[in-house]
Formats: sequence, C-alpha cells, structure tokens
Amino acid sequence: MGLYRENAIVLRTIKLGEADKIVSLVTERRGKVRAVAKGVRKTKSRFGARLEPLTHVSLQLYEGRNLDTITQAETIDHFRTIREDLDRLSRATALLEAVDAVVQEGEDDHRVHQMLLGALRTLEAQSTPLVVPAFFWKLLAHLGFRPMVDACAGCGTTDALVAFDLIEGGVLCRSCARGTRISPEALALLRRILGGDLVSVLSEPASQSGYEIEHLATRAMEHHLERRMKSVGLLT
Repeated sequence: MGLYRENAIVLRTIKLGEADKIVSLVTERRGKVRAVAKGVRKTKSRFGARLEPLTHVSLQLYEGRNLDTITQAETIDHFRTIREDLDRLSRATALLEAVDAVVQEGEDDHRVHQMLLGALRTLEAQSTPLVVPAFFWKLLAHLGFRPMVDACAGCGTTDALVAFDLIEGGVLCRSCARGTRISPEALALLRRILGGDLVSVLSEPASQSGYEIEHLATRAMEHHLERRMKSVGLLT
C-alpha cells in the first residue's frame, strides 16, 4: 500500500456521509478505480469541482484495502464545450454510463480509457450524431462481443443480408431472418464503424442509416448489460 499517481476520467460520484464522495474513475493504467474524496462537498474544498463526472484529471491517491483515497486532483480537461451544450452533454453522459457499467474494478484495461478519452475529444470538437453508437459498437467489440457483419450468423451465406439479431450475434440472410430489419446502407455503415473507417464515419451528418445503427447499438448495449440505460432517454 502507498501513494500512486494516475490520469483518469471521472465516471460518476456517490455521496458518502456529510462531506465526502465515492468517485468512480476509469484510469490510464489501472482500469476502473473507486476512491474516496474526503471533504469535497464542503464549500471550502480545494478540489471538489475537479472531481465532477466528465472531468479528465491527474490524481494522487493512497491505496487502501477496500477503497483508495484521493489526496490531490488537478484538472487536465474540463470539456467545457461539452458541458455548455445540452446535446453534447447528453451524448457524453451515455458514454460515461456505458463505461461505468461494463468495466469492472480490478480489470487492468488501459484501452477503455483511451477509447473514452478519444470519444470525448471527438465530441468536444464536433457534436457528431454517431459518436455514441460508434463507441458502443467499438466497446462491445473490444470486450469480445463483436457482431458478425460479413456473413449470415445463421447459415454463413454472404447473400441478401437483411436482418440483425442480438441472440444470433449478427446479421442474418433472408432465409434465416429474425430480429430487426437492417438496410444495406446501415449494414455498410456498421461495417465501416467496426473496420478502419471510423474517422470519416464520425464526420458524416445525421442520416436514416445512422438512426438505424444508433437504435441497434443501444439495444446491443442494453442486451449486454441486461438492463435499460438511463442516459439513452436523454439523447435527442
């Protein structure tokens, strides 16, 4: 046990006692960490505002048996543009909820921190409608739940892929079709998201195929979590 430093993104906070908070963080090197921030709810707190959800922070923590303790906090990025735009803030909230829900404490997965930070920086630069569904799909794929999109998940054919089914784990042909209809344009978009064309995808305006992918991404994430996502209802 001892002091250590970490860069992290604040996912959420929970009140503890009269003046403290438990802060959930996704860190650069230690995966998800929950730590106590003592006295941050007092008006004279030195770093209470630096530990609000969405903030990218540099921390010093003391390692404890159950919960670590935050002893220093410096802001790296407050993401002010996101906070001042309701649409951006709603999308960012969905990103934070997804990461908080799927990443378990003790899983040393630095890639999730990189993915979330990249998504937030993209959202800070532009209010792209596809940042949330793209992030959901990429996060699920990273966790080992990549959908089958190049051939029918039922029979393996590559012809007439017309549906998407969460139970089957991917697209289905006309003969195997069940689940949700997917258009050729939406399927092409999903392949680009899961492939190497994410940058250009995120620069595109809203479209019907984008709405399809957003709907499917939300259903896929909720299917994985086995519950509804609270933040999705905030998206416009």
